[in-house]
Amino acid sequence: MNTKPGPRLLWVFDFDGTLSSIVPDRAEARIHRDCERMLRILARSPWNRVAVLSSRTLDDVVARVAVPGVFLGGASGLEWKLPGGPRIGPGAASEAQLMEKRRTVFPILMEMSAIPGVEIEDKRWSVAIHYRNASPGSFRRKLSLLQRLKGRTGIRVYRGPEALEVQLVRGGGKSFGVRRLCRLAGWDPARERVVYAGDDENDAVAIRWVQSKGGAGIVVGNRITVPRARRVADPAGLARAVHEFADGAPNRDMVNAREGSA
Repeated sequence: MNTKPGPRLLWVFDFDGTLSSIVPDRAEARIHRDCERMLRILARSPWNRVAVLSSRTLDDVVARVAVPGVFLGGASGLEWKLPGGPRIGPGAASEAQLMEKRRTVFPILMEMSAIPGVEIEDKRWSVAIHYRNASPGSFRRKLSLLQRLKGRTGIRVYRGPEALEVQLVRGGGKSFGVRRLCRLAGWDPARERVVYAGDDENDAVAIRWVQSKGGAGIVVGNRITVPRARRVADPAGLARAVHEFADGAPNRDMVNAREGSA
């Protein structure tokens, strides 16, 4: 048994489309059983830090990921729940900015909600525009309203699977969320490696930031392309890839933990 300490790893996983398959009703999304087991094995090693980072609300993430020892991030990392500890929000300045942005963008979002088949999901810090059931004929109107949204200062729009994620405050987005996680976890990404797995445009920005610090990325599915990131087909493939990645690292704690749990 190899017990020699290796380099520490910070693992960061998106939820929808990464740990969970995309489903028609997002309320029915559940973490894949292989991914849940993977998180538990990773979190047991003292050389790993593990986080789930989602654009869902923090309460939603907490309800879906019942794995001890995992950092849980909601609103793309504006809100965090520390393992066994408190919840941390973005602060008073961001709260004030949020109220201003909501007043300016919600009239446009209400116009979008009037398009047949378009559904607006209010996540407080962000808004998801779901267009899975919209007809092709409504596409031009949707694009016109989207351009008006993008013209608002400080608004970021990310493309996801049949949805758009509208970040309402500066510093939103998962690349910011990963940077904030590193500060909360006392992690220096320039010296300690980060591995990020995700499936949409918001995740792609985070993966590129992680790679710029010498970390690694895993793309789940075929919705995004990130050079040098490993691609897997689905959540089950992600679980296998993570085991292979950890097996090949100098630190074998994950392997030993997995063998002990068999």
